Amino acid sequence: MSNTGLGAAEPEGSAVGAGHRSGPVDLRVDQPHVARMYDYYLGGKDNFPADREAAEQAIAAFPNAPLAARQNRAFLVRAARYLAAEVGIRQFLDVGTGIPTSPNLHEVVQGIAPDARVVYADNDPIVLTHARALLTSTPQGRTAYLDADLHDPASILDSAELRSTLDLTRPVALSLVAIFHFFPDDHDPHGIVRRLVDGLPSGSHVVITHSTADYDQGVARLVQTYLDRGIPAAARSRAEVESLFVGLEPVEPGVAPLHRWRPDADVPPELTDAQVSGYGGIARKP
Repeated sequence: MSNTGLGAAEPEGSAVGAGHRSGPVDLRVDQPHVARMYDYYLGGKDNFPADREAAEQAIAAFPNAPLAARQNRAFLVRAARYLAAEVGIRQFLDVGTGIPTSPNLHEVVQGIAPDARVVYADNDPIVLTHARALLTSTPQGRTAYLDADLHDPASILDSAELRSTLDLTRPVALSLVAIFHFFPDDHDPHGIVRRLVDGLPSGSHVVITHSTADYDQGVARLVQTYLDRGIPAAARSRAEVESLFVGLEPVEPGVAPLHRWRPDADVPPELTDAQVSGYGGIARKP
């Protein structure tokens, strides 16, 4: 993996170039991929027959998978609005970005604060091919895309892309949305969160969403469909998701089912916890 070297003097409103890899990118379209499967759940077009076949098997195990994916996106939008409008954060780091889906994070936060700055990070060649869609900043703000691996937090925090876009002496909102259910315990998700948070200043906030089998065992069957294809996956309980925020101050209402975290008028009131089967939360670094 290679990162784009950037100078410190980028103009305001710039889109800091997407990281790139040398040589042709093999998207391995004959094999299902989690980002393209998620795109399929959301009704997107950036997927291939292998992804659709695997996604349909997952939906057979947990028929509400597309609904859960949409509620995950809706939570992300509400969380971003809360952080930009109510907390006043102007810097965002989105790790595990996935295939761009409108509204993207920068569209949400720059719609509230045009001077907001957003760094997207992913190590997936599929996402890299779409990264230009993430680099459409307002003139007052800035966006950047970083080709880096969440298993190596230092590669994110120490990158030129991040350092030239964000000021790590000021609060940052760290978004880890729908990523850790692909990090079983032996991938050390707790250590990853800790190392990332250690690199951020006081007043920063952490956003996490995660699938759960607490309400519907269909999620456990869905997880197994991923495992059967060699994709690491794990559902976690509410207590296990809360443990990812250890040492941080929870924002009310704490870790909650996605649709119950500060719902707005767009959240259907008849949604059940079993249908959504995902938790979300935000916590502040003291």
